[in-house]
Amino acid sequence: MYPILKKEITTYLSSLVAYVTIGVFLLVLGLFLWVFPDTSILAYGYAGLDSLFSTAPYLFMFLIPAITMRSLAEERREGTFEILLTRPLTDAQIVLGKYLAGVAIVLFALVPTLVYYFSVYTLGTPQGNIDTGAVIGSYIGLFLLGAAFTAIGLFASSISKNQVIAFTIAVFLCFFFYSGFDSLNTILSLQNMGLSGLGITEHYQSVSRGVLDTRDLVYFIVLSTLFIWLTLFVIQTQLKKKFINTVFLSTLGIMLSVSIISTKVFTRFDFTKEKRFTISPISRKMVDSLQHTVNITVYLQGDNFPGGMKRLQTSVKDMLIDLQAYSHSKLQYTFVDPLKGLSQEQQKQVFEDLDAKGIQAQNLSVKTDDGVSQKVIFPFALVTYGDKSIPVKLLQAQSSMNVTPDEVLNNSIQNLEYAFTSTIKKITSGGKQRIGFTEGHGELSDLQLDDAMRSLSDGFLVGRINLKTIAFDSLRKVSLLIVPKPNNAFTELEKFKLDQYIMRGGRVLWAIDQVTAELDSMHNHGNEQLAFNKQLNLDDQLFGYGVRINYDLIADMNAMQIPVSTGNVGGQPQIQMLPWLFYPVYVPLSKHPIVKNLDGISSQFASTIDVLDVKNVKKTVLLTSSPFNKKISTPHMLSLQALEQEPKPKEFQSQPKVTAVLLEGKFVSDFRNRPVPEGLNEQVAITQQSKPTKMIVMSDGDMFKNQIGNDGSPFPLGYDRYTQQSYGNKNLLLNIADYMTDDSGLISLRSKEIKIRLLSRARIRNEKLFWQLLNNILPIGIVLIFAIFQHYMRKRKYAH
Repeated sequence: MYPILKKEITTYLSSLVAYVTIGVFLLVLGLFLWVFPDTSILAYGYAGLDSLFSTAPYLFMFLIPAITMRSLAEERREGTFEILLTRPLTDAQIVLGKYLAGVAIVLFALVPTLVYYFSVYTLGTPQGNIDTGAVIGSYIGLFLLGAAFTAIGLFASSISKNQVIAFTIAVFLCFFFYSGFDSLNTILSLQNMGLSGLGITEHYQSVSRGVLDTRDLVYFIVLSTLFIWLTLFVIQTQLKKKFINTVFLSTLGIMLSVSIISTKVFTRFDFTKEKRFTISPISRKMVDSLQHTVNITVYLQGDNFPGGMKRLQTSVKDMLIDLQAYSHSKLQYTFVDPLKGLSQEQQKQVFEDLDAKGIQAQNLSVKTDDGVSQKVIFPFALVTYGDKSIPVKLLQAQSSMNVTPDEVLNNSIQNLEYAFTSTIKKITSGGKQRIGFTEGHGELSDLQLDDAMRSLSDGFLVGRINLKTIAFDSLRKVSLLIVPKPNNAFTELEKFKLDQYIMRGGRVLWAIDQVTAELDSMHNHGNEQLAFNKQLNLDDQLFGYGVRINYDLIADMNAMQIPVSTGNVGGQPQIQMLPWLFYPVYVPLSKHPIVKNLDGISSQFASTIDVLDVKNVKKTVLLTSSPFNKKISTPHMLSLQALEQEPKPKEFQSQPKVTAVLLEGKFVSDFRNRPVPEGLNEQVAITQQSKPTKMIVMSDGDMFKNQIGNDGSPFPLGYDRYTQQSYGNKNLLLNIADYMTDDSGLISLRSKEIKIRLLSRARIRNEKLFWQLLNNILPIGIVLIFAIFQHYMRKRKYAH
């Protein structure tokens, strides 16, 4: 076999056609990757070689048939194949020698593409900011693809003496196996047959990301082996030999067995640095246990997306591929462009239908040759299970001017696994846990909590709880108790029920306003109001658990805007949006999964929180004010006239103030060594110390209050109708509910981190032409230098 291998490589590399073929391949590939804007690495803006591994397969469809077309066709046409048969070589050794030679030449053609890696490595911000492991894994995928195409090309070369015909057949077969099965799978009558799994695309896409799945590896080995056997079959048929023998049948049986076993027992090797394509055991278990099919429709589809949206689109597809791999085909997904080919009237109807499902359109600025154009996108997915559907937001909003669009995009990608897995859990779970909102102390009304309760009801049983009347046994069945902005004092009996609920492992979310202050009251009382302290009778209880909510207000320069009348023109009031310092917006900085990657959180009239040193209780600060804040003691007269004065940053420089804290551990009872309060009509033994449990304390009761329109209809939680901006309050509430009620660790998926890998925009702007020329000329130059060297060595050898 080795003599055949050596002869084939030497013969091919001694031909001018070889270098012309490889040179044309590298030239076209260089133009696609570095010049043409739709596929350019420079235009994409990210430090990766994704474009190489998505473009190369289509060029391989022509390069590899050009390499293999002469392997057997020329031998048969010139009659040299019979000479080969006279040597002490079997037919299999001849075929394998030619096959391995073809694979070696394909690898030779890929070596100059390492120049692309060097260029991206150099242009990264900082330099070297490229995931080398992912690139290595992707090259493995390209090698496997090249090996399969080589086997197909060798087969095509065996069935015809004409090289052109062999080339044409090979191109057709390569294209059909790469894309044909996917096309057949779109035919309505064939959609449920899983034909796409027979094609190369489904397997190559996984490996080309830098993830080697043993099922994909087995597929490429089996496909290559199949066409090598077909080549042997054609040759032995032409030679009128008996092809079917014991070795063939046993090998065929082994291949089929390995293929079947690989679908049941498999493993995956993630070459990426952050293991970003490694699904957590929690997600794996979730999709592995699916009883019925979950369908996911992704609306982030379309043409002419900028680099960032392409990256998000690709990341969503990658995540769904990874989840699908463990779902036993119980998870299906599709990408659709909801506006494609529709008239304006039809598009309007689509907007309304999608909005009713919780899917909102966003405008995206796209750079074109004529300037900047606006494109409507839907960065959402819809998860459907039976007759239930829940939308998944794929792109987070920019919560602060300090957060760049690239960071927003990266946060969105990091959050994809949690977003999809938590949604699948909510929609498929049978028995729902209970969440109760307290009432009876002037808490937020049902209308003010409308979207909070509706959003939670997708995964929980949600209702109101009156601590005065509810039986303690019934209270213990509640998984999470939320205290939403009470205005009146709690009785000792109610505090006792709360305390013993916590002692028995109950979880509580305290959303407490210590100060009475409302913007509506200011408008109704001459734009002024006295902010005074509430008497809720909870201070001693919270103090014992480890926190103290102070009687003060936070004025923060990072604040929401409110509409203010600044005068009249022609009898019409002039409204201006101005930042109201008592409406802070918190930008989550904590790495805790409850708040990680969330949009800004809006609040109203928040107070500071002191975290106390209590044994056996772990404290985690979730939210803080910005570094530009001021603490104002109460009582204090608030006035909208303060908006006329521009706040001075120097006066507001201060340490960030704590506004939300998570407490976890064993709490000491507030009723330790105290009698049971009067009025309890049931037997409840006092538990002195709690089981391991958790609670969250927030110094603002309005965080989970939705705004209400003039017609009395509620707005979505976190949406500000005046600025038309959405904040992360709803996601915060959902995260809290997940964390507090789920001990499986699902919320920990939000801790996943993916590094931003960008190219230096400044260097691209200043050196673009240089890198385009380098990556189009140098690879061809490497091939040319090798050709000259090889010609010189050959001439020198035969001259002697």
